[in-house]
Amino acid sequence: MKKILSLVFVSVLALFAFTACNSTTTENTEATTAAQTTEAQMTYEIALVTDVGNIDDKSFNEGTWNGVVQYAEEHDISYTYYRPTEDSDAARVESIETAIEAGAKIVVTPGYLFETAIYEVQDNYPDVSFLLLDGAPHTADYATFYTADNTHSILYQEEQAGFLAGYAAVMDGYRELGFVGGMAVPAVVRYGYGYVQGADQAASELGLSQGDVNIKYYYAGAFVGSPELETKMDLWYSGGTEIVFACGGKLYTSVVASAENSTSGMIIGVDVDQAAESNRILTSAMKGLTVSVYDALTAFYDNNKAWPEEFAGATAVLGAESDGVGLPTVESSWRFDTFTTEQYQTIFDKLVDGTIVVSNDITTEPTVTLVTVDYDA
Repeated sequence: MKKILSLVFVSVLALFAFTACNSTTTENTEATTAAQTTEAQMTYEIALVTDVGNIDDKSFNEGTWNGVVQYAEEHDISYTYYRPTEDSDAARVESIETAIEAGAKIVVTPGYLFETAIYEVQDNYPDVSFLLLDGAPHTADYATFYTADNTHSILYQEEQAGFLAGYAAVMDGYRELGFVGGMAVPAVVRYGYGYVQGADQAASELGLSQGDVNIKYYYAGAFVGSPELETKMDLWYSGGTEIVFACGGKLYTSVVASAENSTSGMIIGVDVDQAAESNRILTSAMKGLTVSVYDALTAFYDNNKAWPEEFAGATAVLGAESDGVGLPTVESSWRFDTFTTEQYQTIFDKLVDGTIVVSNDITTEPTVTLVTVDYDA
């Protein structure tokens, strides 16, 4: 693994050189200059630029970062990450360009927020490759979509992951469900609509009656927790909601706080296995972020640091068939009381072979026959 020289360490050296004995010795000057030169000359071949969060968000950034780290360390390739100074296309472009100036041969960008930024930079840097997750490059006004040959995009069938979460919750005995999304962006909407469809499928298989399963449905307007969201979740749990699918970035922190303050409220996590964050997290609707990033980097390096023909300018859509989505089945994360891994495999296989097709239409609310959904909760 390549060691990343800390900027803090360089700063400390500089400060020491400036203050020691109230004078700057030749020795200290040379040491400081050497350290600064070393930092300036360091290059990082694989770079990740985070969205509004950080690499320890227990969600999308972290899952993507884990794929970068795994591949880079296994193959002894230098890597690092950059965090934009603000939530804007200009800041994201600036971070991407900083990564390129520091030697990046491939820049990994997690999330739809990078669609416009990648559209802007991909043709400007034809010798650099880009991996965009959860989106496709387009102009800010959505008038033009274009993916250059040095860019590869990956989308996920979130509706399938949401379906599995909703299905499993109802099969395990939950009847009063909730869904809280960060913002109504396509990926989050697909998660939510799949969740509704999965709950309805389970209700049908169990022979429940219309209205036996109820879902409160809400968008928080941000991908972070807030006192206002926690208050709302307190009301949901105290009002009878048994489990909430917390879908989007760090907003799960507010849901976890409310669940842990309640008697028995439970949570469904998102994007990665979030079981370690609280014993109230029943399961997580996951994307295969780490695996798909690792596989994309493998394809890139196996083709001499360029996208192979089937990746260049193309968008992959990963779902159950390619193990791109699913629930965690490791023993430490399997917290269902009655729903078994065998039952899970059965429903998962039906998604793989097409026996069950989950609608990914986000323009209209999903059709349900047994579940009651309150979209204005």
